[in-house]
Amino acid sequence: MPDATLNRDILRLAIPALGSLIAEPLFLIVDSALVGHLGVVPLAGLGVASAVLQTIVGLMIFLAYSTTPAVARRFGAGDPAKAVSAGIDGMWLALGLGAVLAVVGYTTTPFWVGLFHAPAAVTEQAIQYLGISMWGLPAMLIVFAATGLLRGMQDTVTPLWIAGIGFAANAVLNFAFIYGAGWGIAGSAVGTVVAQWGMVAAYVIIVARLAARHTASVLPQADGIRGTARSGGWMLLRTLSLRAALLATVAVATGLGTAEIAGWQVAFTIFSTAAFALDALAIAAQALIGKQLGADDVHAVRHVLGRTVAWGFWFGVIVGLVIGVCSAWIGLLFTGSEAIAAMIQPALIVLAVMQPVCGVVFVLDGVLIGANDARYLAAAGGLNLIVYAPALALLIWLQPTGAWGLAWLAVAFFGVYMLARLVTLGWRVRGTRWMLQPA
Repeated sequence: MPDATLNRDILRLAIPALGSLIAEPLFLIVDSALVGHLGVVPLAGLGVASAVLQTIVGLMIFLAYSTTPAVARRFGAGDPAKAVSAGIDGMWLALGLGAVLAVVGYTTTPFWVGLFHAPAAVTEQAIQYLGISMWGLPAMLIVFAATGLLRGMQDTVTPLWIAGIGFAANAVLNFAFIYGAGWGIAGSAVGTVVAQWGMVAAYVIIVARLAARHTASVLPQADGIRGTARSGGWMLLRTLSLRAALLATVAVATGLGTAEIAGWQVAFTIFSTAAFALDALAIAAQALIGKQLGADDVHAVRHVLGRTVAWGFWFGVIVGLVIGVCSAWIGLLFTGSEAIAAMIQPALIVLAVMQPVCGVVFVLDGVLIGANDARYLAAAGGLNLIVYAPALALLIWLQPTGAWGLAWLAVAFFGVYMLARLVTLGWRVRGTRWMLQPA
């Protein structure tokens, strides 16, 4: 495949994927904006509830990551019927898992909210929002799996449309229920849940048409569900290792001081924003690698690997330059304080320098996900934590504060941890075993 053609394929998949990735956090932004006008207490309650909900949802992202390679491999092998059936199995697994989480989550909502020890009024608002939102969990998980199905079929445009329409419906419904019906924070939760199930309805219609077109079974297949669950289990462990690294970093930042944790929040927000664009390239890598492995074209697999890594590196260079140039003003934009902005700038410069590394890491992660090398990703995640832990321990012992404290924390996370990920992922793709994983 010529480079120009492959570049077009990467962009064809990555640009719509970026749009749908951005649409997801917009749900929370709309909720925050609308609930914020109800007062400080409801907004604080939303913050507590969202912390619990986003943790659950973040851990369940494996449903998309497990479904994409399974579908892409069969699609690349020239068997679209089995490809669609594999995706449908993922949707059935999502429904079952989501139903269990919804029931358990709803009944234990007071417990999870109580862990935050918030004031009584805030706790009451959080319980209202989280309890209702739990019934949207099955919908969110089905959307993950259905998105993975379409990505595996090399379609990232349809998920973009559904995400965009879902975002618009969420905004309208939330406004109507919060202010029109006068339901307060409960109205925000109801509006979001209704929008989520509406997205599921759209996906069901689209997937049913795909199944009819390719004469694929829409009934759950035990082997397919077991395979997705097995791969998903390893992906869950990989995600847990990432979450553990993030939480440990926040814990260390908290120990450095109030200003330092605020500064880290700003730096990590910039990192997360840049990650959306880099994740879009990772999604393109997942879909293309899975397809070429299904076609048993090792040369094409290597070609996709090389081009997507190059895209990740150079896009990281561009993003890093933007962050570096804007580093003096980013802190002012978030805090309005020149002192805090000056304290944050060194950490932002470290982040800017490491963006090319981050770009390559995210792409390599997508490559191995596309190859269904989930067991190795889980093991590598644990190894990366072992490498990262001494760096955090050293910071706890030294207790640097101010700009130096934030800068060294940035070196630990964006340097030590991301470089550890680069080494473990880069070592894996140098060989061939990652290409030999079963579909």
